[in-house]
Amino acid sequence: MTPQNPALPKPKHPPLPASISDWAGLLPFFVFILAFLILPSLSLFAGAFQDPQGNFTLVNLNLFKDEYVLKSYAISLQVSVITSLVGGVFGFFVAYAITIGNAPRWMRNILTTFSGLAANFGGVPLAFAFIATLGRTGFVTAILKSICYADAAGAQVCPFNPYDHGFNLYSLTGLVLTYTYFQFPLMVLTITPALEGLKKDWREASANLGASSWQYWKDVALPILLPSILGAMILLFGSAFGAFATAQALTGGSIYLVTILIGQQIRGDVLNNPNEGYALAFGMVVIMAITITGYTILQRRTARWLKV
Repeated sequence: MTPQNPALPKPKHPPLPASISDWAGLLPFFVFILAFLILPSLSLFAGAFQDPQGNFTLVNLNLFKDEYVLKSYAISLQVSVITSLVGGVFGFFVAYAITIGNAPRWMRNILTTFSGLAANFGGVPLAFAFIATLGRTGFVTAILKSICYADAAGAQVCPFNPYDHGFNLYSLTGLVLTYTYFQFPLMVLTITPALEGLKKDWREASANLGASSWQYWKDVALPILLPSILGAMILLFGSAFGAFATAQALTGGSIYLVTILIGQQIRGDVLNNPNEGYALAFGMVVIMAITITGYTILQRRTARWLKV
C-alpha cells in the first residue's frame, strides 16, 4: 500500500449540486412568504367560514347582502378605478417625458428617484403631509387664503380659498388626490421599462414607409404598449383597493371603505364579530386574485414584444 504524500493537499468535499445551493438562497424568501402570506391567508379563509365558536358556517357570507357592505365595496372600487386612471395617465406622460421625450438626463434621475420614494410613501405620514399642506389650516391653504383684494364696495374678497369653492381634503375628492400622490410614481416605475423596450428600428421603419408620428403611435407603439399600460393600471388598482392607513388617518373612517369596515369588524367596533371581518377580507381577496390574474396575463403578452 503506497503511503500518501503529506505535501499533497487533502481532497476537498465535493461541492453541493447547483440546484440545492441555488434553492438554499431562496429559503429565507419562502419562509417569509409562508409566515406572512400563506398562513395568514389560510387563517383568513378558515375564519370566513366559522362562527365565534369555531364551527363551520355560511352565515358570515350573508354580510354581503347588507347595503352598507355593498356601499363600502362600491366606494372602494370607485376610488381605486379613479386613482388608477388618473395616476396611470399622469404617470404615463411623465415616464414618456423621461424616456422617449426630450427631458434632460438630470431631470430623469430626479424623477426616477422621486418615484421610487413617493411610490412607497403612504399611511399616516402621507395623510399628515396632506393635512399640513392642504388641510383647512395647511400652509398652502393659508397662502391661498391670504391672497385678497378689496372689491368696489370696499369689502375684502379672498377668491382663492379652495374651501370656499367646495373643496374638502377630508372628502372623497381629497382621498383621491392623496392616493394619486403614490399612484402616479408607481405608474412611472412600472411603465418605464416598457417604454424603454420600444425599439428605434420600429420608428425608423415606420418613417421609411411614410408613416407620421401619430400613425406610428396609433398603429405600432400603442398596440405594443397597451398590455403594459393596462397591466400597470391594474397594479395601481390593486394598490389603492388594499390601502387602509392613509384613508383612516385622513378621514377618520368617515368614508366607508371596505378596508376601514374590516378594521372596525376585527376590532369589535361594530358587531364584535371578527369572523365577519374575515368574510369581508375574503371578498377583497377574490377581487385581488382577479386583479393579479389579469395583470399576469397582460405581462405575458408584453414580454413577447420585449424579447424581440
